[in-house]
Amino acid sequence: MTQFSALDAKMMALAIRLAEKGQYTTSPNPNVGCVITDAQGNIVGQGWHQKAGTPHAEIHAIAQAGERTKGATAYVTLEPCNHHGRTGPCSEALLEAGVKRVVAAMVDPNPLVAGSGLQKLSDAGVAVSSGLLEREAMALNLGFIKRMKTGMPWVTVKLASSLDGKTALNNGESQWITGPLAREDVQRHRSQSCAILSGSGTVLADNPSLNVRYSELGFVKSELAEENLRQPVRILLDGRNQMRPDLHLFSLSSPIVIINSQPNTAEFPDHVEQYQAHSNGAQLDLHDVMKHLGQRGFNQIWVEAGAKLAGALLQNKLIDELILYQAPKLLGDKGRDLFAVDELTQMQQAFELQWQDVRQVGPDLKLTARFT
Repeated sequence: MTQFSALDAKMMALAIRLAEKGQYTTSPNPNVGCVITDAQGNIVGQGWHQKAGTPHAEIHAIAQAGERTKGATAYVTLEPCNHHGRTGPCSEALLEAGVKRVVAAMVDPNPLVAGSGLQKLSDAGVAVSSGLLEREAMALNLGFIKRMKTGMPWVTVKLASSLDGKTALNNGESQWITGPLAREDVQRHRSQSCAILSGSGTVLADNPSLNVRYSELGFVKSELAEENLRQPVRILLDGRNQMRPDLHLFSLSSPIVIINSQPNTAEFPDHVEQYQAHSNGAQLDLHDVMKHLGQRGFNQIWVEAGAKLAGALLQNKLIDELILYQAPKLLGDKGRDLFAVDELTQMQQAFELQWQDVRQVGPDLKLTARFT
């Protein structure tokens, strides 16, 4: 097992912090950071991947370091690529720069790379190693890793409820259960996602925008200029073709994909497209839906939906992560539930999760859990 020094750990931690800077802009590419040090351990170059189709993290770091890359060490959060995409291979750039050691936090799960970048460097005489702060590096790219390994995106379902687990009053009123800081946090999660998914029932009931509102991004505005804001694609599941062009979200110009079983013949704006998923009547095949979204290059799907769609995703085992904002309010037993699922008759049928994080956001709790 490779032994890493304290300096190695410090430089990789910095590379990870750099990679985090791209979390709002790199989709569908992964978040990657790179730090280059000279023989004395001094930082001579650093960079992060900022947007798909633009130079990768290693290229930015090499450009900053200049001639000081000769004999240097490069710390990178993801194995350098070894294929021609919209940019050239970073493995070749590192070789041409004269780097003598490369430390990668993790091997790239992309089948086009999958160890070949490190192998090329090693074959050329560069000292290579991987696994330093691997868990932290993986946390940067959960969606990318899952899509590369399974073809499916990482699915996070967001729900907001009262303390007794109700999402709305019996008459449907739900604005607002949680406070403004929780809603601001939702905007941050939306801005990090490739797509926001909802169902026709929620859209018809709430008439939402389902976009990222820069004015509500809070502290993110100090990290992200408004002109660099990337609006996620809005995905609408509509097995019964209930969507109408006069709904508010269609007036916004960011892309929308309506997923249905038969084409909707209504005249939607040009930024709206349709995809016909496999279905059983009006019941869409959610596995086919997620497979399609993966094929479109979506790494992370942020779901904002009612109990019916949330329950269907749960029963189909398509949820990776649940984020529940819980307000210190009680709505009583007549309120609406979080998940609509078939009746469970044995405790062993319960859906089990593992806690990832619990924190207070304003007056509300934010509970994050992942399915086992």
